[in-house]
Amino acid sequence: MADLILFWHRRDLRISDNLGLAAARERSPKVVGFFCLDPGILEADDVAPARVAYMLGCVAQLQERYQAVGSELLILKGNPVEQIPQTASTLGAMAVYWNRDVEPYSRQRDNAVAAALTEKGIEMRTKTWDQLLHAPGDVLTGAGKPYTVYGPFWRNWQNLVKLPPAATLQGAVGLSDAERGLVDEIALPSAKALGFTWAAPLPLEPGERAARAQLEFFGHKAIEAYDEQRNFPAVTGTSLLSAALKFGAVGMREVWQTAMTAYDACNSDEGRTNVQTWMKELAWREFYQHVMFFFPELAHGPYRDAWKDFPWDNDEEKFAAWCEGRTGYPIVDAAMRQLNETGWMHNRCRMIVASFLTKDLIIDWRWGEKYFMQKLVDGDLSANNGGWQWSASSGMDPKPLRIFNPASQAKKFDADADYIRQWLPEIRHVDTGALVSGKLSPLDLEGTDYAAPIVDHKKQQAVFKERYKEQKAKLGALKERD
Repeated sequence: MADLILFWHRRDLRISDNLGLAAARERSPKVVGFFCLDPGILEADDVAPARVAYMLGCVAQLQERYQAVGSELLILKGNPVEQIPQTASTLGAMAVYWNRDVEPYSRQRDNAVAAALTEKGIEMRTKTWDQLLHAPGDVLTGAGKPYTVYGPFWRNWQNLVKLPPAATLQGAVGLSDAERGLVDEIALPSAKALGFTWAAPLPLEPGERAARAQLEFFGHKAIEAYDEQRNFPAVTGTSLLSAALKFGAVGMREVWQTAMTAYDACNSDEGRTNVQTWMKELAWREFYQHVMFFFPELAHGPYRDAWKDFPWDNDEEKFAAWCEGRTGYPIVDAAMRQLNETGWMHNRCRMIVASFLTKDLIIDWRWGEKYFMQKLVDGDLSANNGGWQWSASSGMDPKPLRIFNPASQAKKFDADADYIRQWLPEIRHVDTGALVSGKLSPLDLEGTDYAAPIVDHKKQQAVFKERYKEQKAKLGALKERD
């Protein structure tokens, strides 16, 4: 057993283009994977049933993939700090490999696992940043500091050389029957067995095969219209790969290679612009992860001082109406219904509803951030936190007072009210102009239970701006006093 390497899968649920797994296989043919059902994650209060269902589906397929190449994926359950060193010691593994993560909980957990392995004299290898094209620290300002603004980060990031896809795990050797009998492994449970219920179809089938197929389809078809189509929620104009990227069902180097291939194949400036827009979205994803790595305090609070004690209204009844899609603003309610019913929401709509919660209802952005994490199949701390702080104007954003008008957004991005009608069937009969503007008459609502607007956008916008102005003045006075 001296040549056995255990590979710990977390958010890299695939055997292709996996940097850490490829490094393990290069060192030894005897590579066995494992996945640990971590109560520190599964018992948190921000876990989405859809996300658990997707994750388990990916793990199930990963088991099949391991078996196909001659090895296996073990399922462990319990505190990783205890389970992993114990399993590695029992099997006499010479090393445990895993890819690094940016999130505060993951970093703390991984350090504890590493210390426990060291105590048992077991080597660990954790140098690879598989979920990123560039590791934190590789993209810095001229002064050697992390970027806090996306624009210059993108300009630097795009010019750095990207690695090619890593080799797919092949020809691996698994455990002998005797070795397998030593391991306290379990069968992969269902989401229901873990206390989660999700019966609706997922936006993307779980697993590496579906993720790679979707990437191929997007790279050959939709990517050349991405810049034009991505903002219209009634149109399937996005990649639909967000959950696959969250759990690493597809490798980032393979994703980037697909984008570059599409870019090189374009025969027009328009096509290249569309492809580059998607590349910029991939860079946004990395920007938020780098920011979370260097500023882990963002996981719990705002970046901007003006928001650290902002006077939120935090009306619980209005928050419940927002959560349930009962605000009386059709584009907002349609988006929230989509989230609640499918576990996913179009990105344009994520910005609309986030702006509405923070700037119209004047409710703390962290309430919305947590609710999203409780529902989203692609819920990712860095991206979700970054998006909410961008919308709330509390984060790293050079334009701090961005406010979305729901009617203007609907008119621009759902002009025919197709999206609104899809998710609000009770008012499907209403005139398009009224649905888009949100100005529904009593006659429009007769015989329905659709809510009247719970706030006046224009008035709330004025209230919000005044509070922000007062908050900035207060902070300015405090700084002068200091």
